[in-house]
Amino acid sequence: MNLQTQEIPKIYNEAEDFMPINGTDYVEFYVSNAKQAAHFYKSAFGFKSHAYSGLQTGNKQNESYVVVQDKIKLVFTSPLRSNSIVGKHIDKHGDGVKVVALWVDDATKSYETAMERGAKSYMEPTTTEDKHGKVVQSGIYTYGETVHVFVERKDYRGDFLPGYQAWETTYNPGPVGLKFVDHMVGNVELGGMNKWVEFYEKVMGFTQIMSFDDKDISTEYTALMSKVMSSGNGRIKFPINEPAAGKKKSQVEEYLEFYEGEGVQHIAVATDNIIKTVTELRDRGVEFLRVPDTYYDAVLDRVGTIDEEILALKELGILVDRDDEGYLLQIFTKPMNPRPTMFFEIIQRKGATSFGKGNFKALFEAIEREQELRGTL
Repeated sequence: MNLQTQEIPKIYNEAEDFMPINGTDYVEFYVSNAKQAAHFYKSAFGFKSHAYSGLQTGNKQNESYVVVQDKIKLVFTSPLRSNSIVGKHIDKHGDGVKVVALWVDDATKSYETAMERGAKSYMEPTTTEDKHGKVVQSGIYTYGETVHVFVERKDYRGDFLPGYQAWETTYNPGPVGLKFVDHMVGNVELGGMNKWVEFYEKVMGFTQIMSFDDKDISTEYTALMSKVMSSGNGRIKFPINEPAAGKKKSQVEEYLEFYEGEGVQHIAVATDNIIKTVTELRDRGVEFLRVPDTYYDAVLDRVGTIDEEILALKELGILVDRDDEGYLLQIFTKPMNPRPTMFFEIIQRKGATSFGKGNFKALFEAIEREQELRGTL
């Protein structure tokens, strides 16, 4: 299977955007220990305590901790009882992303539109209230067991959602400069990429803005294919990966095996100063993939003049790529969980709107070295 590589013009026509999305509202992880997960992301990634739901708020099924940094909200949820929906999800998939919540003006209209266009329902429009006002939420399934929850909060003045209380702690390490979710990548089964491209086009009005085939994303041993979907206003971007034939097991195949299904592979978060951010993250114990030092011998010949000192990028392992709009800097963490599944990307865009095509080969060779150490290549 070999798709034609193409860059589709990045034209966002809001007049034709039948499901306008204002941005990412929050990302919810189902995890074995929500309290410890929240502490880790505070300590290592510079998030701060924000909101809590659990026994103290009358929630007898799950406990959730919300952390925040600039425009990024992460929710970590664990079950309080055995044989629960959350617990079964964790048992099958390990820790991972369950909900990608999208901020909309009208959650009911978004849901009804999606259902009319063929979506599978996760949650009918539901209104919850507290002293700060009301929030309307609805939801649909996307790939695997991942869901999109539409969040309408125009009549709400609280910090997060009804059912949560403020979570105040004395321990709140300083931020590391993370700003917002740049994009989120999903891994799907062989043959599933075009199905989910069609889903985002038909059900949610997204546009395909970029495509990579197995010639673009391949090494001597492994390959994958990817298409990038964008919301009508360009604020939400979802690359979708599927495996391609190769001599050995690709990173997507490894993910699908250990996650036991389709799901979110990585979350890319933006920064305005990647050198400062990555230095802070490294000093706090976050581990990153490393490309060989020889990568930096020719990188400037490929990308041209950049503002950053190449030795600083080399010391930290930060990658560089350029497109017609400018350049970007990016780096990827090692998997965040015991299973080799979800990880984070740190990205700084200096005009570039692409996703680092020039770094694919070096990056995937670095991933293969990690797979070899795990015995899963």
